[in-house]
Amino acid sequence: MKPKYIGRSFVALLTVAVLIVTGFGWSRVNSLNSAVTQLDDLGLGGGGDDGAVDILLVGTDSRTDAKGNPMSDEELKWLRVAGDITTSTDTILLIRIPNDGSAATAVSIPRDSYVDIPGIGKSKINAAYGATREEVRIREVEAGASEEAAEAAGTKAGRQALIDTVANLTGVTVDHYAEVGLLGFALLTDAVGGVDVCLKHSVNEPLSGARFRKGRQTLDGPEALSFVRQRHDLPRGDLDRITRQQVYMASLAQKILSTQTLTDPGKLSELENAVSRSVVIDDGWNIISFAEQLKDLTGGNIKFTTIPVSDEPTWSDDGTQSVLGVDPDQVHTFITKLLGRTSPSTPSNPRSGVTVDVVNASTVDGLAANVMGVLTRLGFTKGTTSNKPMNEFDSIVFANSTDSDKAKQLVKDLGGNIEIREDSSLPDDRLRVALTNTYTGTGSIVQTGDQGQDQQTTPTSTPTTSSSTSVIKADSDGPVCVN
Repeated sequence: MKPKYIGRSFVALLTVAVLIVTGFGWSRVNSLNSAVTQLDDLGLGGGGDDGAVDILLVGTDSRTDAKGNPMSDEELKWLRVAGDITTSTDTILLIRIPNDGSAATAVSIPRDSYVDIPGIGKSKINAAYGATREEVRIREVEAGASEEAAEAAGTKAGRQALIDTVANLTGVTVDHYAEVGLLGFALLTDAVGGVDVCLKHSVNEPLSGARFRKGRQTLDGPEALSFVRQRHDLPRGDLDRITRQQVYMASLAQKILSTQTLTDPGKLSELENAVSRSVVIDDGWNIISFAEQLKDLTGGNIKFTTIPVSDEPTWSDDGTQSVLGVDPDQVHTFITKLLGRTSPSTPSNPRSGVTVDVVNASTVDGLAANVMGVLTRLGFTKGTTSNKPMNEFDSIVFANSTDSDKAKQLVKDLGGNIEIREDSSLPDDRLRVALTNTYTGTGSIVQTGDQGQDQQTTPTSTPTTSSSTSVIKADSDGPVCVN
């Protein structure tokens, strides 16, 4: 099984700033700038026009350094990993750094989030980079390009696909891009003398190598990899793993910003080495200006959270993968509120202005009223409810066209697998759904139990979302205890 690693990007980027704004860093700005690998032509926003810099920070489990050099056998052994060739983006963070010096916000996007990827369609978001990269690489080779050129073209396309996917999902224009591999994470951890974490319970999970006692403890680089890669035997699986990532990055950021680190030339030198071997950024980034922006940043001004995802078990459209359901509209709303954005690009609810009539063609009392309640809470306009038998086995959505996007949205909200049938008498902004005894979707008796009430609160089975609403800060009160 391939180990899964966290994104080291935010902390590595913070390290760049720390090195530059200290006297030690200023004396070596030129060498540091030349040491950081830079990428060109990623189609980024440029930064700062809306009062903040929005950064996409990606953590990969690559077995190479930032220059593309393979890790040595000694380094692989030290990290307890095999030499697999992989470009999984198992941690994706959107960071907002306000120009006014207020708190920086890091928003995690779970790797299993089921989203639209340009050129691929619906898939887990961590496939945006790798799948696009491989597709372009193969196409370039078949067109006669060298392996090296094809690899470079594929990697660039993969990064661009991930940038576009995150921008589409969040509604945020990505201004800058940073990428860090697993080696850099371990080097950063050891450079500051290890980082404190806290566990609610003792852990012994062999797949990740996580073996820790209950309570607060200090981890070195390899131990940290085991701590943050574990997702088996955790109550919420990958979501608990994301929480571990966040508390660990918060603790590491606090350690980097501490006086002990800033006044220790030896630690600063180790941090510089870690950055030079692990950080990749876009070439449009003025690191000196960015460092000036961060120079007054303290641990209490860095906070971490997660986009809202579905609480309900969700499967990919082809039924082969367990995924995390994501509603882009909810993500846009969440991001807008969280980051204090007033962007006019936030999309309107696609259900707005669409009237839905619900016909109960089943023998379940109150089914039409119950489903209507769910649909109106999602944003549809309430139409009529009625009871009328129908000589059909399965439920049907009627629309003025079988290609109606509004009808497709309704089918999705009802749980999918419902036929759309044309009824030319219906106007474009009106739909009718007839529910039979085979209906088991949103608002059905299978999902809700209690029928017949057009309640003002969401039924317990209606797909809901959750997010890391408790903000984790990189303050000095010690690490947050986690699962």
